Amino acid sequence: MVVGGGSREHTLVWKLAQSPKVNEIYVAPGNAGTTKIAHNLDINPTDIESLAKVAQEKRVELVVVGPEAPLADGIVDRFQGIGIPIFGPTKAATQIESSKVFAKELMQKHKIPCARSVSFSTYTQAKKYIQRQQPPLVVKADGLAAGKGVTVAHSIPQALEALGIIMEAKAFGAAGDRVVIEERLSGREISVFAFTDGKTVVPMVAARDYKPVFDGDNGPNTGGMGSYSPPHFYKPPLAKKVKETIMEPAVKAMHKEKRLYKGVLYGGLMITNEGPKVLEFNARFGDPESQVTLPLLKTDLVDILLAVINGNLNQVNVEWSEDACVGVVMASAGYPGKYKTGFPITGLDNLDKDILVFHAGTKMGSGGEVLTNGGRVLTVVAMGKTIAEAREKVYLNLPRIHFEGCHYRRDIAEIKKR
Repeated sequence: MVVGGGSREHTLVWKLAQSPKVNEIYVAPGNAGTTKIAHNLDINPTDIESLAKVAQEKRVELVVVGPEAPLADGIVDRFQGIGIPIFGPTKAATQIESSKVFAKELMQKHKIPCARSVSFSTYTQAKKYIQRQQPPLVVKADGLAAGKGVTVAHSIPQALEALGIIMEAKAFGAAGDRVVIEERLSGREISVFAFTDGKTVVPMVAARDYKPVFDGDNGPNTGGMGSYSPPHFYKPPLAKKVKETIMEPAVKAMHKEKRLYKGVLYGGLMITNEGPKVLEFNARFGDPESQVTLPLLKTDLVDILLAVINGNLNQVNVEWSEDACVGVVMASAGYPGKYKTGFPITGLDNLDKDILVFHAGTKMGSGGEVLTNGGRVLTVVAMGKTIAEAREKVYLNLPRIHFEGCHYRRDIAEIKKR
């Protein structure tokens, strides 16, 4: 059973379906894309009791959690309690994502390189601190805010406005009870992932994603408008340094804090002139990064997930393709703000054979047609020998897909000449 209904979860379902060990897949709630390869269950990902009941009824033998909210709510603890193998960190371990204050204190205590920061639990103290600083500053809500609780402020008034939205207006609810204010790091941003059973750390291929909605990194931040893997600047010596100075120390630190970390550890990093530093940790597969990393995985995903759960990851040889992968998100008009849904999607049958389309905000209409049902609607993905080849394939196929108001960035994986 895969928990979640986005493009990341469609990718997981697609990858798991390739395993000879898998007979049937349930996905809660899934989308129009998953209906073709799995049984969709009309259950909210945070309705843990209903998920547990159905998993027992269907005799599910492996559960994979996509989004962060059920992890933060303790879905792993609940399923462990009823003896169903589940991939993901416990509630206590998920705090590395669900509390930015906890994550910062962990990094500072265990000397994991990250941005200098201070945390506050009162608006007055935070405001006084901001007024004494030199911009730019990064203002972050402590808790989960669906990727929207972070502001890079280029002026003091902008930083104070972000603080007010988080702590005074409570735009993110209890997630804004505490706030982290940190220096803005400069360099190249990268998403680094690793499978871990709490002891062994096995890196996945890295990726680069694009958060702002418009070309040239303009406009408001989104959940991600596209990504590519592997980043051309992420060479083996840098990958080795990241593993040894960030990923392995983070897993060891969690063990020392008596929060055994099992699952995928996702490091959002900045490659600065002083070396790699952590922007944030996430406790799950990335979205839209999964859509460009999982197609490159050659090893049976089921073998890896079970090895993580059973604590014997060191016995699995995890192999990756040498190819490159590019994914572009097609979004609804108005996203990440208000948008309308229910528009028919055409052209999905008119694509080149090697193009992958992972659904996010889609649903099946009463006449069997695919309709839009969210802000991010589809991720269109291609593989190639090089980033340039994969990119060309994607952008050749994107115009063949249409729904009212659809928009996408035209500069994903554009390698700028330096």
